[in-house]
Amino acid sequence: MMQAVRLLATRDVQLVTCPVPEPGPGDVLVRVLAVGICGTDRHLHLGEFPSRPPVTLGHEFSGIVEATGSGVDLPLGTLVTCDPNIACGTCEPCRRGRVNLCLNNRPVGVGRDGGFATFSCFPASQAHVLPGSTDPCHAALAEPLSCCIHATDRADIRPGDRAVILGGGVIGLLCLQLAVQAGAEVMMVTRSDSKRALARTFGAAVTAQSAADAHAIWPEGATAVLECAGVAETVIAAPGLACRGGRVVIVGVMPQGRLTTVDPFDLLFREVDVLTAFLNPFTQARATRMIAEGSLSLDPLVSRRIPLTAAAAVISTPAPAAEIRAMVLPAGA
Repeated sequence: MMQAVRLLATRDVQLVTCPVPEPGPGDVLVRVLAVGICGTDRHLHLGEFPSRPPVTLGHEFSGIVEATGSGVDLPLGTLVTCDPNIACGTCEPCRRGRVNLCLNNRPVGVGRDGGFATFSCFPASQAHVLPGSTDPCHAALAEPLSCCIHATDRADIRPGDRAVILGGGVIGLLCLQLAVQAGAEVMMVTRSDSKRALARTFGAAVTAQSAADAHAIWPEGATAVLECAGVAETVIAAPGLACRGGRVVIVGVMPQGRLTTVDPFDLLFREVDVLTAFLNPFTQARATRMIAEGSLSLDPLVSRRIPLTAAAAVISTPAPAAEIRAMVLPAGA
Protein backbone atom coordinates (compact mmCIF):
# COMPACT_ATOMS: atom_id res chain seq x y z
CA MET A 1 0.00 0.00 0.00
CA MET A 2 1.01 3.65 -0.42
CA GLN A 3 -0.17 7.16 0.34
CA ALA A 4 -1.64 9.50 -2.28
CA VAL A 5 -3.26 12.93 -2.34
CA ARG A 6 -6.49 12.53 -4.27
CA LEU A 7 -9.13 14.93 -5.54
CA LEU A 8 -12.32 13.10 -4.53
CA ALA A 9 -14.70 15.88 -5.59
CA THR A 10 -14.70 19.66 -5.95
CA ARG A 11 -13.16 21.19 -2.79
CA ASP A 12 -12.40 17.74 -1.43
CA VAL A 13 -8.68 16.86 -1.53
CA GLN A 14 -7.53 14.17 0.90
CA LEU A 15 -4.51 12.09 1.78
CA VAL A 16 -5.57 8.45 1.39
CA THR A 17 -4.04 5.00 1.52
CA CYS A 18 -4.36 3.01 -1.69
CA PRO A 19 -2.68 0.12 -3.54
CA VAL A 20 0.62 0.65 -5.35
CA PRO A 21 -0.18 0.69 -9.09
CA GLU A 22 1.20 -2.12 -11.24
CA PRO A 23 2.84 -1.19 -14.53
CA GLY A 24 1.19 -2.71 -17.57
CA PRO A 25 2.77 -3.21 -20.98
CA GLY A 26 4.65 -0.07 -21.99
CA ASP A 27 4.35 1.49 -18.52
CA VAL A 28 6.88 2.65 -15.97
CA LEU A 29 6.43 2.77 -12.19
CA VAL A 30 8.41 5.50 -10.46
CA ARG A 31 9.08 6.19 -6.81
CA VAL A 32 8.20 9.88 -6.68
CA LEU A 33 10.95 12.13 -5.32
CA ALA A 34 9.56 15.63 -5.93
CA VAL A 35 6.31 17.09 -7.23
CA GLY A 36 5.41 20.76 -7.58
CA ILE A 37 2.17 22.31 -6.40
CA CYS A 38 0.94 24.18 -9.47
CA GLY A 39 -1.76 26.83 -9.64
CA THR A 40 -3.67 24.34 -11.79
CA ASP A 41 -3.84 21.98 -8.80
CA ARG A 42 -5.61 24.72 -6.87
CA HIS A 43 -7.94 25.36 -9.83
CA LEU A 44 -8.72 21.63 -9.88
CA HIS A 45 -9.51 21.69 -6.18
CA LEU A 46 -11.94 24.58 -6.72
CA GLY A 47 -13.57 23.05 -9.80
CA GLU A 48 -12.18 25.80 -12.03
CA PHE A 49 -10.32 23.46 -14.42
CA PRO A 50 -11.68 20.31 -16.13
CA SER A 51 -10.80 17.06 -14.35
CA ARG A 52 -12.05 13.54 -13.77
CA PRO A 53 -12.24 12.86 -10.02
CA PRO A 54 -11.51 10.77 -8.15
CA VAL A 55 -7.92 11.22 -9.26
CA THR A 56 -4.47 11.54 -7.70
CA LEU A 57 -3.26 15.06 -8.45
CA GLY A 58 0.26 16.11 -9.42
CA HIS A 59 1.40 16.69 -13.00
CA GLU A 60 4.93 18.12 -12.55
CA PHE A 61 7.10 15.53 -10.88
CA SER A 62 10.26 13.47 -10.97
CA GLY A 63 11.12 10.05 -9.63
CA ILE A 64 13.26 6.94 -9.79
CA VAL A 65 12.26 4.02 -12.01
CA GLU A 66 11.12 1.27 -9.64
CA ALA A 67 9.58 -1.22 -12.09
CA THR A 68 8.64 -1.47 -15.76
CA GLY A 69 6.07 -3.27 -17.84
CA SER A 70 6.80 -5.42 -20.84
CA GLY A 71 8.44 -3.68 -23.77
CA VAL A 72 10.16 -1.05 -21.63
CA ASP A 73 13.97 -0.92 -21.46
CA LEU A 74 14.47 1.88 -18.93
CA PRO A 75 16.97 0.63 -16.32
CA LEU A 76 15.76 0.47 -12.74
CA GLY A 77 17.11 3.37 -10.70
CA THR A 78 16.96 5.85 -13.60
CA LEU A 79 15.90 9.41 -12.69
CA VAL A 80 13.04 10.53 -14.93
CA THR A 81 10.57 13.37 -15.22
CA CYS A 82 7.07 12.92 -16.58
CA ASP A 83 5.54 14.68 -19.57
CA PRO A 84 1.94 14.46 -18.33
CA ASN A 85 0.17 15.16 -21.61
CA ILE A 86 -0.63 11.96 -23.48
CA ALA A 87 -1.89 12.71 -26.98
CA CYS A 88 -3.86 10.04 -28.85
CA GLY A 89 -2.10 10.71 -32.16
CA THR A 90 -5.23 9.96 -34.20
CA CYS A 91 -7.70 12.84 -33.66
CA GLU A 92 -7.85 15.74 -36.09
CA PRO A 93 -5.65 18.16 -34.06
CA CYS A 94 -3.06 15.41 -33.52
CA ARG A 95 -2.98 14.66 -37.26
CA ARG A 96 -2.19 18.36 -37.82
CA GLY A 97 0.67 18.16 -35.32
CA ARG A 98 -1.23 20.14 -32.67
CA VAL A 99 -0.82 17.46 -30.01
CA ASN A 100 -1.39 19.96 -27.19
CA LEU A 101 -4.95 20.32 -28.50
CA CYS A 102 -5.62 16.57 -28.58
CA LEU A 103 -9.33 15.82 -28.19
CA ASN A 104 -8.54 12.71 -26.16
CA ASN A 105 -5.76 13.99 -23.92
CA ARG A 106 -5.87 12.46 -20.43
CA PRO A 107 -3.12 14.29 -18.59
CA VAL A 108 -1.32 12.56 -15.76
CA GLY A 109 -2.46 14.22 -12.54
CA VAL A 110 -5.63 15.59 -14.12
CA GLY A 111 -7.36 12.87 -16.13
CA ARG A 112 -5.42 9.94 -14.69
CA ASP A 113 -3.49 9.39 -11.46
CA GLY A 114 -0.44 11.58 -11.01
CA GLY A 115 2.51 12.34 -8.81
CA PHE A 116 1.21 13.35 -5.38
CA ALA A 117 1.84 9.81 -4.20
CA THR A 118 4.57 7.48 -3.03
CA PHE A 119 4.55 5.84 -6.47
CA SER A 120 3.20 6.86 -9.87
CA CYS A 121 2.60 4.77 -12.99
CA PHE A 122 2.45 6.22 -16.51
CA PRO A 123 3.43 5.32 -20.08
CA ALA A 124 7.19 5.00 -20.46
CA SER A 125 6.91 7.08 -23.65
CA GLN A 126 6.21 10.06 -21.36
CA ALA A 127 9.36 9.54 -19.26
CA HIS A 128 12.35 11.79 -19.94
CA VAL A 129 15.70 10.73 -18.51
CA LEU A 130 17.90 13.05 -16.46
CA PRO A 131 21.38 12.52 -15.00
CA GLY A 132 21.17 10.82 -11.62
CA SER A 133 22.97 13.78 -10.02
CA THR A 134 20.13 16.18 -10.91
CA ASP A 135 18.28 17.73 -7.99
CA PRO A 136 14.83 16.04 -8.07
CA CYS A 137 13.17 19.42 -7.43
CA HIS A 138 14.89 20.80 -10.53
CA ALA A 139 13.77 17.75 -12.50
CA ALA A 140 10.18 18.33 -11.36
CA LEU A 141 10.30 21.77 -13.00
CA ALA A 142 10.64 20.23 -16.46
CA GLU A 143 6.90 20.35 -17.14
CA PRO A 144 6.37 24.04 -16.32
CA LEU A 145 9.61 24.85 -18.15
CA SER A 146 8.37 22.98 -21.22
CA CYS A 147 5.18 25.09 -21.17
CA CYS A 148 7.31 28.25 -20.95
CA ILE A 149 9.43 27.14 -23.90
CA HIS A 150 6.23 26.77 -25.94
CA ALA A 151 5.12 30.23 -24.79
CA THR A 152 8.39 31.91 -25.79
CA ASP A 153 8.31 30.03 -29.09
CA ARG A 154 4.86 31.51 -29.70
CA ALA A 155 6.13 34.96 -28.73
CA ASP A 156 8.91 34.61 -31.34
CA ILE A 157 11.34 36.57 -29.20
CA ARG A 158 14.48 37.63 -31.06
CA PRO A 159 17.71 39.45 -30.16
CA GLY A 160 17.03 43.14 -29.65
CA ASP A 161 13.33 42.70 -28.86
CA ARG A 162 11.74 44.14 -25.78
CA ALA A 163 9.65 41.70 -23.75
CA VAL A 164 7.30 42.35 -20.84
CA ILE A 165 6.57 39.50 -18.42
CA LEU A 166 3.40 39.96 -16.39
CA GLY A 167 3.49 37.83 -13.24
CA GLY A 168 6.37 36.77 -10.99
CA GLY A 169 5.40 33.17 -10.31
CA VAL A 170 7.34 30.16 -11.55
CA ILE A 171 5.97 30.56 -15.10
CA GLY A 172 6.84 34.25 -15.28
CA LEU A 173 10.33 33.76 -13.86
CA LEU A 174 11.08 30.88 -16.22
CA CYS A 175 9.76 32.86 -19.22
CA LEU A 176 11.94 35.76 -18.10
CA GLN A 177 15.07 33.62 -18.14
CA LEU A 178 14.19 32.20 -21.56
CA ALA A 179 13.53 35.68 -22.97
CA VAL A 180 16.86 36.92 -21.63
CA GLN A 181 18.61 33.95 -23.22
CA ALA A 182 16.86 34.78 -26.50
CA GLY A 183 18.54 38.20 -26.46
CA ALA A 184 15.62 40.38 -25.41
CA GLU A 185 15.60 43.36 -23.09
CA VAL A 186 13.13 42.17 -20.47
CA MET A 187 10.83 43.89 -18.00
CA MET A 188 9.25 41.98 -15.12
CA VAL A 189 5.94 43.29 -13.78
CA THR A 190 4.85 42.05 -10.35
CA ARG A 191 3.64 43.60 -7.12
CA SER A 192 6.05 41.45 -5.08
CA ASP A 193 9.21 43.27 -3.99
CA SER A 194 11.07 39.98 -3.51
CA LYS A 195 10.10 38.67 -6.95
CA ARG A 196 11.17 41.91 -8.63
CA ALA A 197 14.51 41.63 -6.87
CA LEU A 198 14.87 38.02 -7.99
CA ALA A 199 13.94 38.99 -11.55
CA ARG A 200 16.83 41.43 -11.63
CA THR A 201 19.24 38.66 -10.65
CA PHE A 202 17.82 36.63 -13.55
CA GLY A 203 18.68 39.39 -16.01
CA ALA A 204 15.62 41.64 -16.07
CA ALA A 205 16.73 45.03 -17.38
CA VAL A 206 13.96 46.77 -15.51
CA THR A 207 11.05 45.91 -13.20
CA ALA A 208 7.70 47.50 -12.45
CA GLN A 209 5.00 47.14 -9.82
CA SER A 210 2.03 47.55 -12.16
CA ALA A 211 1.00 47.73 -15.78
CA ALA A 212 0.64 51.52 -15.42
CA ASP A 213 4.23 51.76 -14.20
CA ALA A 214 5.38 49.51 -17.07
CA HIS A 215 3.65 51.73 -19.63
CA ALA A 216 5.32 54.81 -18.13
CA ILE A 217 8.75 53.15 -18.40
CA TRP A 218 8.25 51.86 -21.97
CA PRO A 219 5.56 54.15 -23.44
CA GLU A 220 6.11 52.80 -26.95
CA GLY A 221 5.44 49.27 -25.75
CA ALA A 222 7.21 45.93 -26.08
CA THR A 223 7.60 43.59 -29.03
CA ALA A 224 6.32 40.70 -26.92
CA VAL A 225 4.10 40.67 -23.84
CA LEU A 226 3.70 37.39 -21.96
CA GLU A 227 0.77 37.26 -19.53
CA CYS A 228 1.88 34.72 -16.93
CA ALA A 229 -0.27 35.64 -13.92
CA GLY A 230 -3.59 34.16 -15.01
CA VAL A 231 -5.70 36.99 -13.57
CA ALA A 232 -8.18 39.27 -15.30
CA GLU A 233 -6.27 42.46 -14.46
CA THR A 234 -3.13 41.44 -16.32
CA VAL A 235 -4.99 39.81 -19.22
CA ILE A 236 -6.84 43.10 -19.77
CA ALA A 237 -3.66 45.16 -19.43
CA ALA A 238 -1.45 43.03 -21.69
CA PRO A 239 -2.43 44.42 -25.14
CA GLY A 240 -1.82 47.98 -23.98
CA LEU A 241 1.79 47.12 -23.16
CA ALA A 242 2.53 45.84 -26.68
CA CYS A 243 4.03 48.09 -29.31
CA ARG A 244 2.45 48.63 -32.71
CA GLY A 245 2.67 45.29 -34.48
CA GLY A 246 3.60 43.57 -31.22
CA ARG A 247 2.53 40.21 -29.86
CA VAL A 248 0.66 39.24 -26.70
CA VAL A 249 0.83 35.63 -25.51
CA ILE A 250 -1.64 34.48 -22.85
CA VAL A 251 0.16 31.84 -20.77
CA GLY A 252 -1.49 32.06 -17.34
CA VAL A 253 -4.56 29.96 -16.58
CA MET A 254 -7.70 31.81 -15.53
CA PRO A 255 -10.65 29.92 -14.02
CA GLN A 256 -12.82 28.27 -16.66
CA GLY A 257 -15.71 30.54 -17.63
CA ARG A 258 -14.18 33.75 -16.27
CA LEU A 259 -14.49 36.54 -18.87
CA THR A 260 -12.44 39.69 -19.50
CA THR A 261 -12.73 42.68 -21.83
CA VAL A 262 -10.69 43.72 -24.86
CA ASP A 263 -10.69 46.77 -27.11
CA PRO A 264 -10.98 45.38 -30.65
CA PHE A 265 -10.41 48.81 -32.20
CA ASP A 266 -7.08 49.17 -30.41
CA LEU A 267 -5.99 45.67 -31.46
CA LEU A 268 -6.96 46.43 -35.06
CA PHE A 269 -5.57 49.95 -35.25
CA ARG A 270 -2.20 48.93 -33.83
CA GLU A 271 -2.31 45.40 -35.36
CA VAL A 272 -1.47 43.69 -32.08
CA ASP A 273 -1.50 39.90 -32.29
CA VAL A 274 -3.11 38.13 -29.34
CA LEU A 275 -1.96 34.51 -29.06
CA THR A 276 -2.26 31.77 -26.50
CA ALA A 277 0.20 29.09 -25.38
CA PHE A 278 -1.35 25.87 -24.07
CA LEU A 279 0.67 23.01 -22.60
CA ASN A 280 3.95 21.74 -24.01
CA PRO A 281 3.82 20.36 -27.56
CA PHE A 282 7.15 18.62 -28.28
CA THR A 283 9.01 20.81 -25.75
CA GLN A 284 9.52 18.48 -22.76
CA ALA A 285 12.74 17.05 -24.21
CA ARG A 286 14.12 20.56 -24.67
CA ALA A 287 13.21 21.43 -21.09
CA THR A 288 14.84 18.28 -19.76
CA ARG A 289 18.01 19.00 -21.72
CA MET A 290 18.20 22.57 -20.38
CA ILE A 291 17.83 21.29 -16.82
CA ALA A 292 20.51 18.65 -17.38
CA GLU A 293 22.85 21.31 -18.79
CA GLY A 294 22.24 23.64 -15.83
CA SER A 295 21.49 26.56 -18.15
CA LEU A 296 18.79 28.07 -15.91
CA SER A 297 18.70 29.26 -12.31
CA LEU A 298 16.23 26.91 -10.62
CA ASP A 299 17.16 26.81 -6.91
CA PRO A 300 15.56 30.22 -6.17
CA LEU A 301 12.26 29.02 -7.66
CA VAL A 302 11.76 26.39 -4.94
CA SER A 303 10.24 28.34 -2.04
CA ARG A 304 9.72 25.42 0.35
CA ARG A 305 9.83 21.65 0.55
CA ILE A 306 6.99 19.88 2.35
CA PRO A 307 6.04 16.27 3.14
CA LEU A 308 3.24 14.46 1.32
CA THR A 309 1.17 14.56 4.51
CA ALA A 310 0.97 18.38 4.24
CA ALA A 311 0.15 18.55 0.53
CA ALA A 312 -3.67 18.42 0.76
CA ALA A 313 -3.76 21.39 3.13
CA VAL A 314 -1.39 23.41 0.94
CA ILE A 315 -3.34 22.65 -2.26
CA SER A 316 -6.62 23.68 -0.65
CA THR A 317 -5.37 27.10 0.48
CA PRO A 318 -4.14 30.08 -1.57
CA ALA A 319 -0.40 30.32 -2.09
CA PRO A 320 1.44 32.89 0.06
CA ALA A 321 2.17 36.10 -1.84
CA ALA A 322 5.95 35.61 -1.96
CA GLU A 323 5.83 31.90 -2.81
CA ILE A 324 7.12 30.75 -6.19
CA ARG A 325 6.88 26.94 -6.09
CA ALA A 326 6.21 24.62 -3.17
CA MET A 327 7.67 21.18 -3.68
CA VAL A 328 6.25 18.03 -2.13
CA LEU A 329 8.78 15.32 -1.27
CA PRO A 330 6.86 12.03 -0.95
CA ALA A 331 10.02 10.11 -0.12
CA GLY A 332 11.08 12.61 2.55
CA ALA A 333 13.81 15.23 2.60
